[in-house]
Amino acid sequence: MNTVIEPSYRQRLAYHAGLLGGICFLISVLLIIGNMETQQKIADHIEQEKRRTINQVLPPDLFDNEPLTNSKTLPEQRQLSSPITLYVATRKGEFNGVALQTSVYGWGSDIQFILAVDAHGKITGVRVISHKETPGLADKIEIEKSDWILGFNGKSLSNTSPAQWAVTKDGGEFDQFTGATITPRALVNGIHESLLILEENKQLLINAGKPEATSP
Repeated sequence: MNTVIEPSYRQRLAYHAGLLGGICFLISVLLIIGNMETQQKIADHIEQEKRRTINQVLPPDLFDNEPLTNSKTLPEQRQLSSPITLYVATRKGEFNGVALQTSVYGWGSDIQFILAVDAHGKITGVRVISHKETPGLADKIEIEKSDWILGFNGKSLSNTSPAQWAVTKDGGEFDQFTGATITPRALVNGIHESLLILEENKQLLINAGKPEATSP
């Protein structure tokens, strides 16, 4: 019976350390690649969901550009609990509407939402993107659970007075939910604040709609 003699270098500590290091390096590379692919898939999914939501709140006849590529960011303001992202809609190179994404603090969590208005400041749609409000009570802010959110359509600063921007319990015209007043109250206030901010930044929106000047 022949005996296989292992090369002497395989018995050295450095060989085993190098072999182990190589295996660890290979695993690390595979994990990094997998993580990058996962992150890209998540980013793509978020982008698709954002585009889908914007298409729900911004009527297609308002724009011929890609609002997602024409965005501006404003800092967190007043009652809003996160920075504001503006997606400007243009038609034939002119400002014609905008979708605003931000959040407001509800019952123990941030309520992230997107609202859109036309060039005259009239709401064309509102959608809640994410929240952690009480299931079965406060989740009626979701379009999948209730049509309550559609009550903002057509509202603006010009046709709805400051006093009307409140839930009925506070003397306003927006319904609250049985057993859950804080959530709709917060969202009504957040949408009103958003409209005020859009009005204050009207010139910024108009300028954002203009094509950038090119050098001769």
